[in-house]
Amino acid sequence: MTETEAIRLFKCLSDKSRLQILKSLAIEDMYVERLAERLGITAPTVSFHLKKLTDAGAVTSYKSQYYMMYSLKREIFETSILEILQEKSDEAEVQAQRDAEYRKKVIDTFFEYGKLKAIPAQKKKKRIVLEELVRSFEFDRIYSEREVNLIIADFHDDFCAIRRAMVDERLLDRSESGYWRVGMGQRN
Repeated sequence: MTETEAIRLFKCLSDKSRLQILKSLAIEDMYVERLAERLGITAPTVSFHLKKLTDAGAVTSYKSQYYMMYSLKREIFETSILEILQEKSDEAEVQAQRDAEYRKKVIDTFFEYGKLKAIPAQKKKKRIVLEELVRSFEFDRIYSEREVNLIIADFHDDFCAIRRAMVDERLLDRSESGYWRVGMGQRN
């Protein structure tokens, strides 16, 4: 289900009469007059709502003798909300561009001539700065603490705080043998 289809469906579901129509159709297929009688609303009102539900893909119709019967399109409702949320957004490229612009703004604000001017206090900005610093470390290599300190010291004097933050943010990991960039062997 696309983002646009999901929005159309959710808008339909936000109306009490349409929800009651769907509940009735979940029990059995019905024609307009039967739905009107069951719900206590007029046939033209039911027809209006059925048109909206049909356009949203929630209801389908078929001819049976003299009646146009309406039925619930059950497969639409088998889609989980999580599946809808994980569907690629129509605005994914725009959002990615905004993220890149924000990232560049943070880097431009906190770095000057390749040096880190200050360690950001805000978690999101700090993460971006740390991600920029970790690019100085190679994958598939174990560094001694001294090597890590020297690499970080090229950017900022408080190499202990930055090293600790990189480990806390799971950008670097450590053991008795040394430090390494997380994702060893991967090219993120």
